[in-house]
Amino acid sequence: MRVAFVIPAYNEATVISNVLKDLKKALAKTKLDYEIVVVDDGSSDKTGQIAKAEGVFVISHILNSGSGSATATGLSYAQQNGFDIAATLDADGQHDPSEVIMGVELIQKKKADLLIGSRLINSKGMSKTKVAGNKGLSYITFLLFGINVTDSQSGMRIYSKKALDSLKWKSSGYEFCSEMLWRAKQQNMKVDEYPITAIYTDYSKAKGQNNWNSFNIIKSLLQRRIMEVFGE
Repeated sequence: MRVAFVIPAYNEATVISNVLKDLKKALAKTKLDYEIVVVDDGSSDKTGQIAKAEGVFVISHILNSGSGSATATGLSYAQQNGFDIAATLDADGQHDPSEVIMGVELIQKKKADLLIGSRLINSKGMSKTKVAGNKGLSYITFLLFGINVTDSQSGMRIYSKKALDSLKWKSSGYEFCSEMLWRAKQQNMKVDEYPITAIYTDYSKAKGQNNWNSFNIIKSLLQRRIMEVFGE
């Protein structure tokens, strides 16, 4: 069982080293056959160089293309190189490495195709504003696509071999999180969730999405839905 840990990153030079060190430390306690893949999404700082210095595999985008595109690049690498499972996590230190490893174990037990680490099952540590924003986007995801999950915007996700081979999306920005769920539903994939901890620092709060950006996500999702309903 080979596992790829994919980390999309854009201008994370100040934290990426610690994120990778913490992940490698957690993985050293396991027997997993793994590779860590950082997708440097056109960073203007030294994110890519620092990641390479940590000894992980780095894929570099020439231009910043968005979280959806960076995630697709990392998962495509995992699929093309024969990995059985892939896991994505954020580059800002928001995710506990032990919990992403837990997800790798759970996706096999749950026999899921896509497993989402949900911050909303237990929202301790999240601000009321963050909770409201994420719940709102999850509700919009349900209205548009008929998919009922608690945390549609989580960046911690585990992908089965089936998902690696078949799951594709068109969005390049953050709206890909919801579109991915829609595509999974279209292919009759089993989507499940498990609770994770939200780790917020001043840095991750500053880097993360604000609720105003939620309107842009909703607009993009609505446009995508309308285009496909009318066959464009």
